[in-house]
Amino acid sequence: MKIYVGSLNPAKVDAVREALADYPVFAACEVVGFEASSGVSEQPKTLDETMRGAIARAKHAWQEGGIGFGLESGLMQVPHTETGHMDVCVCAIWDGEKHVAGISSAWECPPEITKMMLSEGLTMNDAFYKSGRTDDPKIGSSIGAIGLLTEGRVDRKAYTKQAIHMAMIHLKKPE
Repeated sequence: MKIYVGSLNPAKVDAVREALADYPVFAACEVVGFEASSGVSEQPKTLDETMRGAIARAKHAWQEGGIGFGLESGLMQVPHTETGHMDVCVCAIWDGEKHVAGISSAWECPPEITKMMLSEGLTMNDAFYKSGRTDDPKIGSSIGAIGLLTEGRVDRKAYTKQAIHMAMIHLKKPE
Protein backbone atom coordinates (compact mmCIF):
# COMPACT_ATOMS: atom_id res chain seq x y z
CA MET A 1 0.00 0.00 0.00
CA LYS A 2 1.16 3.52 -0.72
CA ILE A 3 0.71 6.49 1.54
CA TYR A 4 0.31 9.78 -0.29
CA VAL A 5 1.16 12.94 1.66
CA GLY A 6 -0.30 16.18 0.36
CA SER A 7 2.94 18.12 0.80
CA LEU A 8 6.54 18.26 -0.36
CA ASN A 9 7.66 19.77 2.96
CA PRO A 10 10.34 17.35 4.24
CA ALA A 11 9.29 17.85 7.87
CA LYS A 12 5.74 16.72 7.04
CA VAL A 13 6.65 13.80 4.78
CA ASP A 14 9.26 12.52 7.25
CA ALA A 15 6.76 12.89 10.10
CA VAL A 16 4.29 10.62 8.29
CA ARG A 17 7.02 8.08 7.46
CA GLU A 18 8.28 8.00 11.08
CA ALA A 19 4.82 7.94 12.66
CA LEU A 20 3.65 5.06 10.47
CA ALA A 21 6.75 3.06 11.41
CA ASP A 22 5.12 2.78 14.87
CA TYR A 23 2.24 0.74 13.38
CA PRO A 24 3.22 -2.76 12.20
CA VAL A 25 0.48 -2.87 9.56
CA PHE A 26 1.74 0.40 8.01
CA ALA A 27 5.48 0.15 8.69
CA ALA A 28 6.35 -1.25 5.24
CA CYS A 29 4.19 1.23 3.32
CA GLU A 30 5.86 3.50 0.80
CA VAL A 31 5.36 7.16 1.71
CA VAL A 32 5.28 9.61 -1.20
CA GLY A 33 4.93 13.39 -1.01
CA PHE A 34 2.89 15.36 -3.54
CA GLU A 35 2.22 19.04 -3.99
CA ALA A 36 -1.44 19.34 -3.03
CA SER A 37 -3.60 22.42 -2.77
CA SER A 38 -5.10 23.18 0.62
CA GLY A 39 -7.79 25.43 -0.79
CA VAL A 40 -7.29 27.77 2.17
CA SER A 41 -5.02 30.75 2.83
CA GLU A 42 -1.29 30.14 3.09
CA GLN A 43 -1.53 30.90 6.82
CA PRO A 44 -4.83 29.57 8.19
CA LYS A 45 -6.18 31.76 10.96
CA THR A 46 -8.97 29.60 12.37
CA LEU A 47 -9.35 25.97 13.38
CA ASP A 48 -12.08 25.57 10.75
CA GLU A 49 -9.76 26.84 8.00
CA THR A 50 -6.92 24.61 9.23
CA MET A 51 -9.19 21.54 9.26
CA ARG A 52 -10.51 22.31 5.78
CA GLY A 53 -6.94 22.69 4.51
CA ALA A 54 -5.83 19.35 5.93
CA ILE A 55 -8.86 17.54 4.51
CA ALA A 56 -8.36 19.12 1.08
CA ARG A 57 -4.68 18.14 1.04
CA ALA A 58 -5.54 14.54 1.99
CA LYS A 59 -8.18 14.30 -0.73
CA HIS A 60 -5.91 15.86 -3.37
CA ALA A 61 -3.03 13.53 -2.47
CA TRP A 62 -5.13 10.34 -2.36
CA GLN A 63 -4.80 7.80 -5.15
CA GLU A 64 -6.64 4.53 -5.74
CA GLY A 65 -5.26 1.72 -3.60
CA GLY A 66 -3.61 4.05 -1.13
CA ILE A 67 -4.34 6.45 1.69
CA GLY A 68 -4.06 10.25 1.52
CA PHE A 69 -2.59 12.26 4.38
CA GLY A 70 -3.15 16.00 4.68
CA LEU A 71 -1.26 18.08 7.19
CA GLU A 72 -2.02 21.73 7.85
CA SER A 73 -0.80 24.01 10.60
CA GLY A 74 -2.70 27.14 11.51
CA LEU A 75 -3.93 29.43 14.22
CA MET A 76 -7.04 29.00 16.30
CA GLN A 77 -8.64 31.36 18.77
CA VAL A 78 -7.97 30.45 22.38
CA PRO A 79 -9.40 32.60 25.18
CA HIS A 80 -7.34 33.62 28.20
CA THR A 81 -4.04 33.62 26.27
CA GLU A 82 -1.84 36.66 25.71
CA THR A 83 -2.49 36.84 21.96
CA GLY A 84 -5.88 35.13 21.86
CA HIS A 85 -4.47 32.56 19.41
CA MET A 86 -2.50 29.33 19.42
CA ASP A 87 -1.02 27.25 16.62
CA VAL A 88 -1.97 23.62 15.98
CA CYS A 89 -1.27 21.01 13.35
CA VAL A 90 -4.19 19.04 11.91
CA CYS A 91 -3.75 15.66 10.25
CA ALA A 92 -6.56 14.43 8.00
CA ILE A 93 -6.44 10.93 6.56
CA TRP A 94 -8.60 10.14 3.50
CA ASP A 95 -9.24 6.55 2.42
CA GLY A 96 -11.27 7.43 -0.67
CA GLU A 97 -14.60 7.39 1.14
CA LYS A 98 -14.23 9.20 4.44
CA HIS A 99 -11.71 11.09 6.50
CA VAL A 100 -10.49 10.88 10.07
CA ALA A 101 -8.57 13.64 11.82
CA GLY A 102 -6.25 14.37 14.69
CA ILE A 103 -4.84 17.55 16.18
CA SER A 104 -1.47 18.21 17.81
CA SER A 105 -0.83 20.03 21.03
CA ALA A 106 -1.37 23.79 20.81
CA TRP A 107 1.18 26.50 21.49
CA GLU A 108 1.25 30.28 21.50
CA CYS A 109 3.56 32.35 19.32
CA PRO A 110 5.23 35.48 20.65
CA PRO A 111 2.79 38.42 20.45
CA GLU A 112 4.69 40.28 17.73
CA ILE A 113 4.70 37.18 15.52
CA THR A 114 0.97 36.62 15.95
CA LYS A 115 0.34 40.30 15.19
CA MET A 116 2.40 40.05 11.97
CA MET A 117 0.44 36.99 10.88
CA LEU A 118 -2.95 38.53 11.62
CA SER A 119 -2.40 42.15 10.55
CA GLU A 120 0.19 41.76 7.77
CA GLY A 121 -1.04 38.43 6.45
CA LEU A 122 2.40 36.81 6.82
CA THR A 123 2.91 33.09 7.23
CA MET A 124 4.50 32.00 10.47
CA ASN A 125 7.66 31.14 8.57
CA ASP A 126 7.83 34.63 7.03
CA ALA A 127 6.97 36.38 10.30
CA PHE A 128 9.78 34.63 12.16
CA TYR A 129 12.22 35.47 9.37
CA LYS A 130 11.08 39.11 8.98
CA SER A 131 11.22 39.66 12.75
CA GLY A 132 14.84 38.50 12.84
CA ARG A 133 14.08 35.58 15.15
CA THR A 134 15.69 33.28 12.57
CA ASP A 135 18.10 33.68 9.68
CA ASP A 136 16.60 30.59 8.00
CA PRO A 137 14.04 31.74 5.41
CA LYS A 138 12.59 28.19 5.30
CA ILE A 139 12.44 27.43 9.03
CA GLY A 140 9.02 25.77 8.54
CA SER A 141 10.63 23.05 6.40
CA SER A 142 13.16 22.15 9.09
CA ILE A 143 12.82 22.53 12.86
CA GLY A 144 9.96 25.00 12.55
CA ALA A 145 9.12 27.95 14.77
CA ILE A 146 8.23 25.49 17.53
CA GLY A 147 11.79 24.15 17.34
CA LEU A 148 13.17 27.65 17.82
CA LEU A 149 10.86 28.49 20.71
CA THR A 150 11.46 25.21 22.57
CA GLU A 151 15.21 25.33 21.82
CA GLY A 152 14.94 22.01 20.01
CA ARG A 153 12.94 20.19 22.66
CA VAL A 154 9.99 19.86 20.24
CA ASP A 155 10.57 20.39 16.54
CA ARG A 156 8.19 20.65 13.58
CA LYS A 157 8.40 16.94 12.84
CA ALA A 158 7.60 15.89 16.43
CA TYR A 159 4.71 18.36 16.63
CA THR A 160 3.36 17.05 13.31
CA LYS A 161 3.70 13.43 14.45
CA GLN A 162 1.41 14.23 17.40
CA ALA A 163 -1.41 15.09 14.99
CA ILE A 164 -0.71 11.96 12.92
CA HIS A 165 -0.84 9.69 15.97
CA MET A 166 -4.12 11.28 17.08
CA ALA A 167 -5.66 10.67 13.64
CA MET A 168 -4.37 7.09 13.55
CA ILE A 169 -6.57 6.28 16.56
CA HIS A 170 -9.50 6.16 14.14
CA LEU A 171 -7.88 4.54 11.12
CA LYS A 172 -8.93 0.95 10.62
CA LYS A 173 -6.41 -1.67 9.61
CA PRO A 174 -6.27 -2.22 5.85
CA GLU A 175 -7.83 -5.43 4.55
